[in-house]
Amino acid sequence: MSSEVDALPEEIDDEPQVGVRATAAFPAEPGAVWTHLTSTAGAEALLGEGARFGSKGEPWRAGDGSHGVVRSFHPIEQVRVTWHPHEDGPLSMLDVQLSPEGDGTRVNVYHEGRGIVGDPRGDHQHWQDALERLGQGLSS
Repeated sequence: MSSEVDALPEEIDDEPQVGVRATAAFPAEPGAVWTHLTSTAGAEALLGEGARFGSKGEPWRAGDGSHGVVRSFHPIEQVRVTWHPHEDGPLSMLDVQLSPEGDGTRVNVYHEGRGIVGDPRGDHQHWQDALERLGQGLSS
């Protein structure tokens, strides 16, 4: 797995836009990774216990209080959701993209928004850990 942290430039207001990218390569074809990602186990690995991906416009909620709405859903390519880390948490966007890479699949997670965490590196680690959980479930 490789990783990268990008902090976007501050804008004029008090709370800068921040974005992080986490990425992982899995030794499975995109269809298999997509099937796992959109399963109960895959959604929970990424978003938290109790989370489920629905169709575009459907809400999701995890047991830890994080929640959002599915904004786009493109099978075997991409799912994008709004993400609030807790009930009163700030709005951010989570974009999960799959692409073929050799005999496997690269999964990129882009998380961007205002006030996602006080520490972009902590946010990055959160998504790297989620991708690790996703991969563990894929190989089980």
